[in-house]
Amino acid sequence: MIGLLYRTLRSLFFRPPILQVGALCLRGEGAATEVLLIRSLDSNRWIIPKGWPMRGQSLAEAAAIEAWEEAGVRGTIADRPIGSYVYGKRRGSGVKQKCAVQVFVIEGVTLAKDYPEAAMRYRKWFPTALAAKKLGEPELKRLIEALSPEMR
Repeated sequence: MIGLLYRTLRSLFFRPPILQVGALCLRGEGAATEVLLIRSLDSNRWIIPKGWPMRGQSLAEAAAIEAWEEAGVRGTIADRPIGSYVYGKRRGSGVKQKCAVQVFVIEGVTLAKDYPEAAMRYRKWFPTALAAKKLGEPELKRLIEALSPEMR
């Protein structure tokens, strides 16, 4: 009985993070590398395009689809993530859920003027150092600060 109560309470308060995918959209090389950030819909924070895995798509493909829908990005996406970060997503119920975001680099980026969330999103290119400062997630900041030709 105590074991069941413990497992129930643990599942309510100590849930593992939910998987998401994110697209780190880059242009330029070396010191001239820039990162594309978009504004979140709810809090107007700077973020990278991200979303949920999709049935029938690899994680990289899902990240590319999110980049298109949220930022109008087309480009070449890496097959493997460069890392991950965890953040708290506020659900419709108001409860915060931890999400672990696998981050995939997209290079050779072109931007469309018309894309699914164009009317809802603001997007802007930032030098890597400034992009890192604009972000609230420390682990994502570190991923951006660590960008180097060897990682890409």
